[in-house]
Amino acid sequence: MTTESLPVRTDAPARTPARKSTVRGGRRLLRQGAGRQHHAGPLAYVLLAVTAILSIFPLYWTMVAASTDNTRVSQTPPPFLPGPNLFGNLARAWDEAAMGKAMINSTIVAGVIALSTVMFATLAGFAFAKLRFKGRNVLLMLVIGTMMVPPQLGVVPLFMMMSELGWSQQLPAVIFPTLVSAVGVFFMRQYLSEALPDELVEAGRVDGAHSLRVFWSIVLPVARPAMAVLFMITFVHAWNDFFWPFVVLDMTNPTVPVALTQLSAGYIRDQSLIMAGALLGTLPLLAMFLVFGRQIVSGIMQGAVKG
Repeated sequence: MTTESLPVRTDAPARTPARKSTVRGGRRLLRQGAGRQHHAGPLAYVLLAVTAILSIFPLYWTMVAASTDNTRVSQTPPPFLPGPNLFGNLARAWDEAAMGKAMINSTIVAGVIALSTVMFATLAGFAFAKLRFKGRNVLLMLVIGTMMVPPQLGVVPLFMMMSELGWSQQLPAVIFPTLVSAVGVFFMRQYLSEALPDELVEAGRVDGAHSLRVFWSIVLPVARPAMAVLFMITFVHAWNDFFWPFVVLDMTNPTVPVALTQLSAGYIRDQSLIMAGALLGTLPLLAMFLVFGRQIVSGIMQGAVKG
């Protein structure tokens, strides 16, 4: 076959000098933009500053009110600078509300609830997201439907159940009804549906791993960022929960929100003392966020599949 018989493409675009220069210019811009840090404009900084101030101001006002006396807090205009009585009011609130025992109880309750919620919600989320079984969609709709039921409707039967079990006025009465939440199950199901490829699960099956082995070796590393976020949210919610602990516990074995009601039991409420107790109850949450906040945020940003 000679070269004259070979077909010649006439529809191929000609690489003109102008086209070549455009391609080279585009590649050069991509190389220059790669790794470049984009800076926000002045409006973005102003909005972030306003948001930060509005978020921090309630905590600052709590500290200001806790550092003055009740008369000064009730004045108009109220004080906006800290006073000299902060440590004295903190010591009074610690003694009068039995905050030591309350913080131990709240740590136990919030820690157990957060750990159990994260583990059970991750297991259920993995099952709803990646396992195929009969009635999966119906069960998922039932779980989501429980989120529509007001929790106040179950207070009376739940209290009767705790009394029959002999757990009234004890911490298990607060822990066991909230060992898992529908919100946590739905959150983990949505996360694993997007972050966990089906190929990873199938590869584990091919290697002979059963469901629990797949969950331990494949699902947990992938779900770690979402588990950290769910743990933080659940811990804060359990720490701040007031209604059910107030119903089932008493002042001899309180959590922090229940203990704070002791500070407002008098005929004349000492607002500075109440604010001091609220500040004491908030400090552990702030400390936990300062210690683990960066790991949680970095975990969210990473959010990638790790083999």
